Amino acid sequence: MAATRAALVELGWSKLTLGDVATRAGVAKTTLYRRWAGKNELVVDAVAELFDELRVPDRGSLAADIEGVVLQFAAILARPEARSGLMAVVAESTRDDALRERIRASIVERQKRLVLEGRARAQARGELPPEEDPEEAARTVDLIFDVVAGAVVHRTLVSAQPADENWVRGFTRVLVTGLISLAGRPQEHQTGAAADSPPAPGNRAATDSPPAPERKAANSPSGA
Repeated sequence: MAATRAALVELGWSKLTLGDVATRAGVAKTTLYRRWAGKNELVVDAVAELFDELRVPDRGSLAADIEGVVLQFAAILARPEARSGLMAVVAESTRDDALRERIRASIVERQKRLVLEGRARAQARGELPPEEDPEEAARTVDLIFDVVAGAVVHRTLVSAQPADENWVRGFTRVLVTGLISLAGRPQEHQTGAAADSPPAPGNRAATDSPPAPERKAANSPSGA
């Protein structure tokens, strides 16, 4: 796998052959063909292996966990082998449906494990409520993955800007706000102590005021 990534960085997608990879790896080309049908499958698996390094660190809170995994993701994308490999297979997949499906199965679906693990941990801490509808839960996982992967890939590979700690912190704040909103639970900093305290005297809404006592009508004498 390392030989494949090194050859891709040096030669580029169009010039890369299984023969180049076999030479670098010190194996016969037939050895590669016994495992991979061609270049597409080999390169996707070589890129996918990089993202298998990702872990969800237990940093004590949902926000801190997200920051940790996003920083790892950005660090991997900063490596020439990951950058060249991912951009090459994504570009090629626009013309190859089978390659797109392999990317989805080998990279996208495989790395959704990170979302599942992080969400389960946040639910165990009580930061997110459990989701009772399995279909809705699956859609939420897809959405979270798309938001994180899309934002980090765009930031680092398309915009060529650093996903440093400041950017990751801001991104995480936006993401966590969305997750809590999606779960239907208000954020603590939005409710705050003021929301839990009784209203100050004189600020009680009219609807909260006690009803005024009824005034009894005076008995007027009947006229002639």
